[in-house]
Amino acid sequence: MNKQLSHIDQQGRAAMVDVSTKAVSSRVAVASGVVSFPEEVFKSLKQEQFNHEKGSIIQTAVIAGIQAVKKTADLIPLCHQLALSNIQIDIQPRENSLEIVCTVKCNERTGVEMEALTGVSVSALTIYDMCKALSHDIVINNIQLKYKSGGKSDYHR
Repeated sequence: MNKQLSHIDQQGRAAMVDVSTKAVSSRVAVASGVVSFPEEVFKSLKQEQFNHEKGSIIQTAVIAGIQAVKKTADLIPLCHQLALSNIQIDIQPRENSLEIVCTVKCNERTGVEMEALTGVSVSALTIYDMCKALSHDIVINNIQLKYKSGGKSDYHR
């Protein structure tokens, strides 16, 4: 394996990747994650159609995730600012859990993997925040890149 860390310069210092010579291409990234609940908590949330006195848990998490995607470069120091074309966050109930899928698209010189992962992460944290009064046994897990296209290489999990 002849790969190297992309954000470390030849002197071993943190560095933003120079993408100025790369061609602009259509880029897509899809990330996912799961928020798992104790069975009785999930049952209660489902009965209330995932609404809470603070509002719709799912819709609030979607909006938070979209906002986070747009702020990724402010949160992760070596990420580039990107002109995003589309952000979609889908949150679906599963067995005692909510599955989050974030799809991000752009036409840029660098990919949107970090944006998709950030969208999932902040959506999950928002769900936790809105539900923590019911239980602290909520678990956020399996945040991962599922797919990316555009640029040097494509990826499919």
